[in-house]
Formats: sequence, structure tokens, C-alpha cells
Amino acid sequence: MKTIHSRAITEAVKNLCLQANYELGQDVLDAFTAARSREASPLCREVYDILLENAAIAGRESLALCQDTGCAVFFVELGQDVHVEGGDIAAAINEGVRQGYSEGYLRSSMCHPFTRKNTGDNTPAIVHIESVRGDVFKIIFAPKGGGSENMSRIAMLKPSQGKQAVKEFVVDTVRLAGANPCPPTVVGVGIGGTFEKAALLSKKALLRKLGSVHADPDMAAFEAEILQAINSLGIGAQGFGGAVTSLAVHIELHPCHIASLPVAVNLNCHAHRHREIVL
Repeated sequence: MKTIHSRAITEAVKNLCLQANYELGQDVLDAFTAARSREASPLCREVYDILLENAAIAGRESLALCQDTGCAVFFVELGQDVHVEGGDIAAAINEGVRQGYSEGYLRSSMCHPFTRKNTGDNTPAIVHIESVRGDVFKIIFAPKGGGSENMSRIAMLKPSQGKQAVKEFVVDTVRLAGANPCPPTVVGVGIGGTFEKAALLSKKALLRKLGSVHADPDMAAFEAEILQAINSLGIGAQGFGGAVTSLAVHIELHPCHIASLPVAVNLNCHAHRHREIVL
């Protein structure tokens, strides 16, 4: 049995909040460079030059990559052989968010749905906890900006519509989004489960490393097919047109009811931020 104090969770979360908002992953930077090489338009190439420069300055000066530092979304893998002492997990995570966003001068975006009164410290966080075997305690933090989140969609398709309808729904979602989610985007697709499971899968799909290949060859080919269709839309970086509208399409699957075919699309902006730690 592994014992973890809630203070360790709070400290880890605080650091994740800072790192994710200051530093883009190398996979994202490499994707920018690869996308730039595909663009014929000087304007599109300039967009990628600016994105790369912005990332370099943010990392060097410990500044937010984007003024929208997002909702604080967490995926936690909690081993069955882990005991947390000193407080509950959600409270420890929220305290880490409170400290990280305050100390890092990161924007607080959480507010009441109707009065729009800001909570003042970017809490409460959105926390998803999954029970797993062993004594692992893994925290994944993915700040999610409002511009990309607002362009996400879900559909309950008929099973008879199949993969073609799924592809059309995903591509149409990106088309309707246009420049609003600050492309180049990353497209998370959740297929199967139930209404809420598909939405969760689509967000979880965004956590995959850019450039990685789906373990299922059929789904890997489907991802490539959808990505090609998306990049044929001509929206391009920041909506200026060009060869690259999305950097990747990532699919997560789950078995579903025989009468259902749920599909969710969760878009992420070019500030494709996430960090993880194992305690």
C-alpha cells in the first residue's frame, strides 16, 4: 500500500498548472515546424513563425502561452493500492489550482453560469478519477480554453450510418468552427459508450502525443482519412487559408448500445497544453 499526503498532490498540481501554461510540449513544437514546411503562403508561414516565437518567449520568461489559461481539467489514475491521507483528492487538486493560478498570475476564468460572477481563483477544477490496478497515482492536467471548447459538438448517430457519417460529422464540426478555435487545431473524437462517455472520450483523446499512431490499424487509417478531409477545407492557420487546418485527429473508442452510435468532437487550439506527473 502506497500512502500519499494531500499536500504532495497540491504541490504537484500547482507545478503542473505553471508548467502547462508556460511550456508547450516538444511534440507540438515539432508539429508547428512540420506544418510550416507544408505551407506555400508566406502569411501562413509567418503565423507558424509567430507561434514558435511566442512559445519560446513564454517558456523563457515564464509567461502564459495564451491569455486564456483555461478551465483546469484533470484526469487522475488512482491505483487500488494507494491511500491518500490528510484530505480528499478533489480538495487537494483545487488547492493546487488556487495556488498555481494565483502565484503564476494566470487568468481565472471560472464563473457562475448565469450571474457570470468569477470564482476568483479558477476553481472548482474539472476532475475525472479512474480507478486502476496497483499503486500508481498519476495526474494529467489539461487547461482548456473557451474558444476551442465552445466549438465542440456531440451527435447521437444511427448505427446504420456507420463510419462515413462519423467522418462527415467530424469534418463538419471543424468546418463550422472556422477560425474560432484558433487553428491549427487538434481534433479529439470520442466514439461509442453513451452520451456523456463519448464526450469524455473526445477530451481524453486530446492527451495523446502528437505524431503517435493509433494502436488499431483500422482506426489509424480512419484518423488519417479524417485529417486529410479536414485539411482539404482550406481554413488554415488562424483562418488565413492554407494546407494545415488541424495538426492531428485522435480517436478514442468504447463499446456502445446496439441501438446507438454516439460521436463527440472536442477541439483544442494551437496552444495544445497538457502535463502529467506520477506521484
